[in-house]
Amino acid sequence: MGRALLLTAASLVLPGIAHLRSGRRTAGIVLLSGYAALIAAGVAVGVLVLGDMARGATMAVQGRWLLTASAAAFAGAVVWMAVVAHSWAITRPRPSGAGAATAGGALVVLLCLVVAAPAAAVMHTSYVTYSTLSTVFGSEDPLDDPPHDAANPWNDRDRIEVLLIGGDSGSNRYGMRNDSTMVASIDVHTGDTVLIGIPRNLEDVQFPKGSKLAEAYPPPAGYDNLFNDIYQRVAEHPEQLAENPAADDPAADTLKSVVGYITGLDPEYYALVDMKGFEGIIDAIGGIDVYLEDPIPYGLEGDVLEAGQQHLDGNQALWYGRSRVNSDDYTRMGRQGCLIKYVAEQADPTAVLSGYQDLAGAAKRTLRTDIPQTKVPAFIELADLVDEEGAMRTLQLTPPQVDPAYPDWKEIRAMVADAVEEQEREQGDGADAAPGPAPSPSASDAASDAPTGEGADGGQEQGQDQNGGDETEWQEYTGLDDPSPTTPGRQVGDDAGSLDALCP
Repeated sequence: MGRALLLTAASLVLPGIAHLRSGRRTAGIVLLSGYAALIAAGVAVGVLVLGDMARGATMAVQGRWLLTASAAAFAGAVVWMAVVAHSWAITRPRPSGAGAATAGGALVVLLCLVVAAPAAAVMHTSYVTYSTLSTVFGSEDPLDDPPHDAANPWNDRDRIEVLLIGGDSGSNRYGMRNDSTMVASIDVHTGDTVLIGIPRNLEDVQFPKGSKLAEAYPPPAGYDNLFNDIYQRVAEHPEQLAENPAADDPAADTLKSVVGYITGLDPEYYALVDMKGFEGIIDAIGGIDVYLEDPIPYGLEGDVLEAGQQHLDGNQALWYGRSRVNSDDYTRMGRQGCLIKYVAEQADPTAVLSGYQDLAGAAKRTLRTDIPQTKVPAFIELADLVDEEGAMRTLQLTPPQVDPAYPDWKEIRAMVADAVEEQEREQGDGADAAPGPAPSPSASDAASDAPTGEGADGGQEQGQDQNGGDETEWQEYTGLDDPSPTTPGRQVGDDAGSLDALCP
């Protein structure tokens, strides 16, 4: 009996060895050859995936590969368990007593569980991934989109714009407002990105002509609340205010057209994350490393994120992006841009894989987007390009260059267009992104037509200080001695600045 138990156990590691030892050479050779081929295929897949994580992630979010992985895991487990059971059947002593039968049966069950566990894990992970894709992302084939072409996923567009919305829903408040709003304009060839930050407290928001919002809030009275109220207002009255009440999220879909109108860009997709749920996403990827030049007080209990190099968990990262204690909306906007940069740079694949179940659960609870599932592989490749080769810049539409109470929408559109065009000109000249704001021809031209006192140095308005020297626009706006802002998100001038320079 000992020999039978040993050969049965060995068949778990070398399927077919029991058949060879019992004289069934053909079956044994076939099983061992198949096992060797399976190992070779596994090594090839491992090299393919581990050698190019972006390619592996691209495969992992496609339904056919998820189905293939599940089917292969199930079929392989069934065959493997059958080989183990048959190995005992052909090697067990005859006749065998009750003790031998019990021992053999227990061993076979144990070995089958060892085989079934990893197969079940593969099938469960495939299901979780498929469920997450179905919950978070848009339909496979939206009727109003051009047919997806894997060879041309962006339909000949050189840039793609995505609206990034941070919601502020919580158990202690009603509804959800678009508390953080940015547009990412991404060059699909180079990965270079411009983040346009839109203040939550913009007033007199303009709506696309002919839209339901424009008809509901016509001039001169216009919209009667701040910009960050638009999402909730549309969500409460989708039939009356949403451009497409049948959309999965009519409010986010409508906000795309509003932001596109006021910035002059064309956001094709949106991604909305509940800021509270963002905590779970950060925890799932293992937290982020941040350098803080100054302490950041937060919360209701006097907590503080201390200055210096810090590793933030999800709750701390949430407060890093939301705290306004001893600061303001605009400083917070800058930190939110930095947060995006840090997550993009530090999302370690190993941490993502180890926390995959938590990450998928957090994404299902807090993230939604109208990016179609068919476009997800292309976005993964684009995200890898942004991380590896792209330069990230930011343009915050904040005072003093933008007055939230009386925004100049024409000037805002010009600033946004110039920020994007400047990045494209730098690509054409073969220049690296500048570490900070740099003047551009169009910005200089605009400055020459600006009111008296606004120079051609990127919108830097000059005045006279008490000592007769020149004052910067920032000094005139704040009354401070600092010639320019000392925190990200507060910038002077009309030019986008490098996130590498703004985020320590």
